[in-house]
Amino acid sequence: MSAPVYMEDYEVGTIQEFGAYEVTEEEILEFAKKYDPQFFHVDVEAAKESWFGGLIASGWHTCAMTMRMLVDSMEGRAHSLGSPGVDEVRWRRPVRPGDILSVKTEITELRPSRSRPGFGSLHQDMTVSNHKGEVVMTFKSIAMLQRRPAEDAVAE
Repeated sequence: MSAPVYMEDYEVGTIQEFGAYEVTEEEILEFAKKYDPQFFHVDVEAAKESWFGGLIASGWHTCAMTMRMLVDSMEGRAHSLGSPGVDEVRWRRPVRPGDILSVKTEITELRPSRSRPGFGSLHQDMTVSNHKGEVVMTFKSIAMLQRRPAEDAVAE
């Protein structure tokens, strides 16, 4: 297990890019049939007649694929303690079978908790793009993090 990562290990303005998630028709259909069974997500032929011109992933599926890439990018470091939510989710372009998604994050704020001194929050702007460089989704993320224990801060 890697050394723990604390809120103090991050800096505002840091940009990270990661991920290479290939979207498949099978996965789009499976997710949508279970969670978002609109015709342009579950019926290949009917989707061709929609204004999308073909099958597209649910926006919620795009969120789930993004979450997978985020967790994978943590490289086994359990630094997130969950999230109180996300803000301003926008689905900018349809996600289609064969798209390869990647994520770009920019840390916009680090905020110590007022009510729980051992914790803080990391705020990020998130951009998800396809392999053509087209932005498919944006949102603002908040992750809860542990603060560096006082004894560790003194030892450094």
